[in-house]
Amino acid sequence: MPIVKYPRATEPLWHEWDRKAQKCGLRHTVYSVNGDQYTGEWLDNLKHGKGIQIWKRDGAIYSGDWKFGKRDGYGSYSILDPVTKEYKKVYTGWWKNNKKCGYGVTFYPSAERYEGEWSGGLRSGWGRMYYWDGSMYEGQWLEDRPGGQGMLRLPNENRYEGGWKDGKKHGPGKFFYLDKGQLFEGIWAADIPKCGILIDFGRVEAPAPTQYPIPKV
Repeated sequence: MPIVKYPRATEPLWHEWDRKAQKCGLRHTVYSVNGDQYTGEWLDNLKHGKGIQIWKRDGAIYSGDWKFGKRDGYGSYSILDPVTKEYKKVYTGWWKNNKKCGYGVTFYPSAERYEGEWSGGLRSGWGRMYYWDGSMYEGQWLEDRPGGQGMLRLPNENRYEGGWKDGKKHGPGKFFYLDKGQLFEGIWAADIPKCGILIDFGRVEAPAPTQYPIPKV
């Protein structure tokens, strides 16, 4: 009597189909119910690796690194200009857990720009901010505001060097009035100079010096 060999038990066929359907490694394009679109790499059904996300609601686009479904690594975020229909870059730099983290450059409306460090989506660490009126701040940031030591240069080249807190001059500092040829050195509190000394500084080269020099004590 011949011996009949039965195939060994295997996993249900639907398990194999489900496993093959899992997005992993290869690049795929997936459309969400709300119209959003992602094209890129996957791992365990999560965006992971290099990929491009387009949000239908506002036309924004992110191109860069992903990690377990979140923006993580290096990438750029741009928005669609409703008038020119061209993409305008908003941020280029490092991300962590879907937020700006590390060094990056942000472009604001009115031609303002920030170059520096981020933490948890906020400007934190060292950075340089260019404002619409031509002034520029360079120094330390804390929770999206100047905090620590920094320098603010005004459009007329006058500048402040010293301490900052909550975005305001605070603590020991120096204000160089280069247009008048004077220097004020003192203590600030919430943007207001509380005490200090005012002396002539480069008065001969100043474009608009005071009529009389400050008497020496």
